[in-house]
Amino acid sequence: MSSPEADSGATATRSVDRSANTFLGDVWVNFKRWNLKAVRNPFVLVVSLVQPIIFLVLFTEVFGNVAGEAVSRGGPNVGYETFLVPAIAIQVALAAAVTSGVGLVNDIENGMFEKVLVSPMNRTAVFLGKTAAELFRIAIQISIILVLGVVLGADIATGVIGAVGIVAVGLLFSLWFVSFSNALAVLTRDQESTIIGANLLQFPLLFLSSAFLPLAALPAWIQTFARLNPVTYGVDAARAIVLDTDVMVVIETTAFGGALDSVVPAVAVLAGLDLAFGAVAVYLLSRASSSDVK
Repeated sequence: MSSPEADSGATATRSVDRSANTFLGDVWVNFKRWNLKAVRNPFVLVVSLVQPIIFLVLFTEVFGNVAGEAVSRGGPNVGYETFLVPAIAIQVALAAAVTSGVGLVNDIENGMFEKVLVSPMNRTAVFLGKTAAELFRIAIQISIILVLGVVLGADIATGVIGAVGIVAVGLLFSLWFVSFSNALAVLTRDQESTIIGANLLQFPLLFLSSAFLPLAALPAWIQTFARLNPVTYGVDAARAIVLDTDVMVVIETTAFGGALDSVVPAVAVLAGLDLAFGAVAVYLLSRASSSDVK
């Protein structure tokens, strides 16, 4: 039978353990956990990468000539491979972001999410650690697409520094959809609903944007939608870096010069979306309680 002194000591130890948690420590723990989880079940990651690769190969090989003529009429006079690579980089970010909510639903279904909620970890740190792990994987996937694009004939005018910039734009773009996917997961708590909800948006967002053709080559009603579409801003920023010139027609400015006239406005729009959707996702995760999760 334990003595009061022993019980008091155990309580003190637990108190110290709980107070020893730091925000950055919680972020790191979750970053490692989600990366290990991805390594143990790489199927979803492979699928999210294979789909954009298929788009890249098929669009360049099957539609390259036809689409190339439309590009030359409505946009920069470059090969379609070069024009398409930034769009596929953004598509990778979009497709990979969908898997974020799927992973959270899986945690909810197997009871891990409930355990995290009742742990002493900061819930904002939980979300940031998970997001950081996903951004790390998205960066690797975008890098693979850029290498493949160069192999297929794409020319990145800004070189390696430009490639790093494209990865950064892809990560910034992905944040808002990662947040949306996680918010959807918390609201639906169902894997099929999360996948369907996210995918219902994915393809309209891609095709009703400047991803595959310049805005000038699209019908007027699509141009109207594309001007409000986050994909347009992500693609235009990445494309400006690839071509090292201003390509944006939605927000026209000459304040920064060259490619920055596209990159700076696009980054500002994407950062605003990231903050808005991120705040919603963190709020929903913070509001969740163990009694809510079944």
